[in-house]
Amino acid sequence: MKLLMLGGTEFVGRAVTEAALARGWQVTVFHRGNHAPPQGVTALHGDRADAAGLAALEQGTWDAVVDTWSRAPAAVRDAARLLAGRAGRYAYVSSRSVYAYPAPYGLDEDGPLVAGSAGATTCDDYAAAKRGGELAASEVFGDRALLVRAGLILGPYENIGRLPWWLGRIARGGPVLAPGPRESGLQYIDVRDLAEWTVGALESGLGGPYNLLSEPAHATMGELLESCVRVTGADAELRWTAPEDILAAGIEPWTEMPAWLPPGEARDAFFGADVSRALATGLRCRPVGETVADTWDWLRSLGGTAPRRPDRPVLGLAPEKEAAALG
Repeated sequence: MKLLMLGGTEFVGRAVTEAALARGWQVTVFHRGNHAPPQGVTALHGDRADAAGLAALEQGTWDAVVDTWSRAPAAVRDAARLLAGRAGRYAYVSSRSVYAYPAPYGLDEDGPLVAGSAGATTCDDYAAAKRGGELAASEVFGDRALLVRAGLILGPYENIGRLPWWLGRIARGGPVLAPGPRESGLQYIDVRDLAEWTVGALESGLGGPYNLLSEPAHATMGELLESCVRVTGADAELRWTAPEDILAAGIEPWTEMPAWLPPGEARDAFFGADVSRALATGLRCRPVGETVADTWDWLRSLGGTAPRRPDRPVLGLAPEKEAAALG
């Protein structure tokens, strides 16, 4: 198959590109030129935020397109319209944030959605922007649009800073504030499992929305952080702390404690998706230990510091705040 990857040099886009190359696909990567794509692709350059940014895509045909855009939906609309007669299928990597909050535990793809506009030129609201991207892809490609509703994504190439922060913090050793309960379940997906499922779904001709995550409680917070201790070989002591004590210390879930949420409606919404549709179509999720180990290997190959998206906030707990909470 011939794939056009819009992006393809970082995190999700890079993983999709590598998965397609591994299947022997011909891959064209359209990007701004800020990072080198994987070897073996055809590279086209352009900036979707510019009025003439799609000029490099005015020629060519592809069996499928994968788009990970997370800003103004109009960019998805413009790309989809330009490619409508020259691409077979269009996969848009969306988010479970498109469901009306709070999404109840066990919600499947038929749950109520936030409002969004395919023509929106701003992205002040992440959920509305992702929903607008879905609408843009669907309005042009109809049932040939595949909507990949991911949640928490971890693994090599992560430029958000969740698992890299935990690995870096634990590698420094000493007492580590570990948000409990230790047995609390996580629902996430390794970026490579997302990529493998997506290219397989395109190959099989799937369309429509799919919640793309592991089953709920695929791993626990304890298994995640203990895997970090194991792979780093650090002299770190995980000090498990009750959720109410974390909150009482003024520590923000999800941002200062990456990938962690206390019990409640937010946790149910983020870690309770029904993923039976994706599992029935071939989704397979690797163990958390493999995700952690491979992310650590990647981090070490970069000298220990992961790249970071400039449009996302810096994550993680300040040392002095952690020390105060540990007492």
